[in-house]
Amino acid sequence: MSEGLQQPIPMDPSVKMGVLDNGLTYYIKNNGKPEDKVELRLAINAGSVLEDDDQQGLAHFMEHMNFNGTTNFNKNELVDYLQGIGVKFGADLNAYTSFDETVYILPIPSDDPEKLEKGFLILEDWAHGALLEEDAINDERGVVLEESRTGKGARDRMNKITIPVQFYGSKYAERLPIGKDSILKTFKPEAIKRFYNDWYRPDLMAVVAVGDLDVATMEQKIKEHFGKIKPAEKPRKRPVIELPNHDDTKIAIAQDDEATFASVSISYKDRTKSSPTTTVADFRDDLVNGLFSFMINNRLQELTQKADPPFIFGSSSYGGTVARNKNEYSSFAGSAPDGQLKALEALLTENQRVKLYGFNKAELERAKTAYKSYYETFYNDRNKRESSRIVGTYVQSYFSKDATPSVEWTYEKMNELIPGIRVEEVNEKITEYIHEDNRTIVFTGPTTDNPPTESQVMKVLEKIENATIEPYEDAEIRENLIEEMPTAGSIMNTEKNEALGTTTYTLINGIKVIAKPTDFKNDEILMSAYSYGGTSLYSNEDYKKVIRANGGLTEAGVAGLSQTDMDKYMTGKLVSVYPSIRTNTENFSGSATPKDLETMFQLIHLYFTDLNKDEEAYQSFISKQKSFIGRMMANPNTYFSNEINKERFSDNPRYTGFPTEESYDEADYDRAYELYKERFADASDFNFYFVGNVDLAELERLSKLYLASLPSLNRKEMYQVNDWREKQGTRKKIVRKGTDEKSQVRMSWSYEISEYSAKDDLLVDALGEVLTIKIIETLREKEGGIYSGGARGGLSKMSYPSFYFNISFPCGPENVDKLVAATQAEIEKIKKEGPTEKDLNKVKEGYLLEHKEEIKTNRYWLSTLSNSDMEMRDINQALNFEKTVENMTAKEIQDAAKKYLNKDYFLAILLPEEK
Repeated sequence: MSEGLQQPIPMDPSVKMGVLDNGLTYYIKNNGKPEDKVELRLAINAGSVLEDDDQQGLAHFMEHMNFNGTTNFNKNELVDYLQGIGVKFGADLNAYTSFDETVYILPIPSDDPEKLEKGFLILEDWAHGALLEEDAINDERGVVLEESRTGKGARDRMNKITIPVQFYGSKYAERLPIGKDSILKTFKPEAIKRFYNDWYRPDLMAVVAVGDLDVATMEQKIKEHFGKIKPAEKPRKRPVIELPNHDDTKIAIAQDDEATFASVSISYKDRTKSSPTTTVADFRDDLVNGLFSFMINNRLQELTQKADPPFIFGSSSYGGTVARNKNEYSSFAGSAPDGQLKALEALLTENQRVKLYGFNKAELERAKTAYKSYYETFYNDRNKRESSRIVGTYVQSYFSKDATPSVEWTYEKMNELIPGIRVEEVNEKITEYIHEDNRTIVFTGPTTDNPPTESQVMKVLEKIENATIEPYEDAEIRENLIEEMPTAGSIMNTEKNEALGTTTYTLINGIKVIAKPTDFKNDEILMSAYSYGGTSLYSNEDYKKVIRANGGLTEAGVAGLSQTDMDKYMTGKLVSVYPSIRTNTENFSGSATPKDLETMFQLIHLYFTDLNKDEEAYQSFISKQKSFIGRMMANPNTYFSNEINKERFSDNPRYTGFPTEESYDEADYDRAYELYKERFADASDFNFYFVGNVDLAELERLSKLYLASLPSLNRKEMYQVNDWREKQGTRKKIVRKGTDEKSQVRMSWSYEISEYSAKDDLLVDALGEVLTIKIIETLREKEGGIYSGGARGGLSKMSYPSFYFNISFPCGPENVDKLVAATQAEIEKIKKEGPTEKDLNKVKEGYLLEHKEEIKTNRYWLSTLSNSDMEMRDINQALNFEKTVENMTAKEIQDAAKKYLNKDYFLAILLPEEK
């Protein structure tokens, strides 16, 4: 090994890392995006795998208790305070518990010293200030049991069969984070206090702070709040849990009547322990492993594009397992319920093909090109990354002990190392990955008449071992996407809107191009486009013929290139373009880096003018769709949604219901293709929007060449409004499906209104936010009857002015009536009294904080510009959003509740099947 490869990976110099005297580790990084915000994390090196027998589920329960009474915050005060400064519970403020770790997540404003201090005080309380009072514990049992209830079902039942095999011989198989209901119901407070005292200690903790604040200030806060925590006097040894080796192949086959999706996984666990990535040699080895995964996954992707694909999708990779010190090579596929053995054979065959012949140099060069493009974008946007996307790197570094170099070092070292990686050494990886010991094969899926057996699995293994397998054929593709360039058109008019920062070009064929250059990201340009019409212009007969076929149209590729050809051509190009036909519009969406912008324009041009028609590609789409949806109705929630839709919409002449295998068989590809060509035959009434790092001179050149040259018929169409309207009146539907004692409740309002009002649209949205706060407070915290739930609503302008509002939550069947009544009482209270000023302030602060960040993103401006035009709304409403929110009153929300939440709503309840 050369001396250079033995060098340690240097720590990012912009990150301050330290260890306090009590053993607590910290990572600090100044990052200015978004402004005035710091992302805080408390990482605990302890999870469910450390629980004693009488503590199963208490690592996770402990996470809950840190929100239910600490030294400085009484029960519910913490969430209440954070909501008051715009931090939403669940969306922003959160935590998670896994086998080996627990992480608390807290984003806080950094421009207010008091709020900043409170944020660090909260983090400190989580570290050592939980009160764990008996009444609070008992109150939280219901919430945690409801969370446990939401996880029950087919997946949970199959896990009980597969996990003991996947985690064979390990404590991981016995310590799922949710724990055991019997313990959650009955554990004594002493049990959770013992877990807290044993494992919540500074030598097993890290504080990570990333955000718009100087490093010295953050470091001082950490030292003030965490330096005073005393180390454990007699610390319990923190064990490292192993995944033991086994000499054979372990097989698990689990089927369930309610399962909807069939999967196959093969894993080859390493024989030796893994070590963290700390040297240049480790980094280089990670690159080799990544290149291998990229190439094998390209081959697997090609298989999915055959007329009769062996699986819906497949992937292979080398990486970690549930245990930190064990890696594995794994292959995974989703298949038809009766196609698991076929999928297994295909995965094994591709692995064996690599073992016999390896990859070729052209494949490796494509993989290297892709890697370079990814790293280049990462590098170009190194100073534009949001703190929330950075902070996790240091949390995981604390747990994994992997090095955390700078983006600059990573980019430069990749460019230095990757040219020297030879195809021979990548090919050698397969001999390290694959072996007959430490091998696990797991099948999960719906119940079938002839389930696979272990004997059949072993026969497939033997068959592939002795099979004659041909080498991979790598077809060459042409150099140019467009072989004959179009004749450029011209720009007829240019207008600027200084307030919006946009430039609008009207092209000679009628297309409008609206551009908003931004500096939010260096390597991002987002695109969307629309024209009016869509499927609303189809006859009812045509609509039903093609609605299932439309999704398969683009599977054929463009300009004579198959999807496989296009994937190869696009290697290293970070660009995507998706045409679609929606109810009222034809649309494009996409993204590109500035250097790939011309490819984006070329794809747009070709989707207008040269979409392939390929029966084999279409049949591949149909086959995958049928495999995917064939058993969906076995899932109680899917069945429930379908029954609701049938009740509400079945008398609509365009209602097609949930897709079935028969509906895909009956879909008319020829007619769908004809109608696609018809919809995109006229570009004259399209509006295109480009937001991001746009060079206007380049945009003008590309618009003239690729958009102004598109066909124009000057149809100036408008969508047609369906005469059908949902019937009104108070309605109730009870659906029985599923064997678990779990229910779903949905309350829905949906009806036509006389006029759309942008102000009312926001007020109804705010009403949903207020009701969500009350649902959590009442149904979760007071009643202990739900884990999650909420309300949302708004007004729509297309196709006609309408109002919609939905409330939903899962719960136990025995609590449905009580919780529905409690929800109705909260609605009536808002109608009678309006929201409290405190709740109104929470909603306002949440809006303002979210908006402050959103307006610095390309996605916000893309959707705002395009949706305002498409729905013919005043764009100035977006510019005045903050003022509108600040002027919002409780009385206005109360009036909106009175106006829109009438008694004519649809109540749907899912209950388990009667026994």
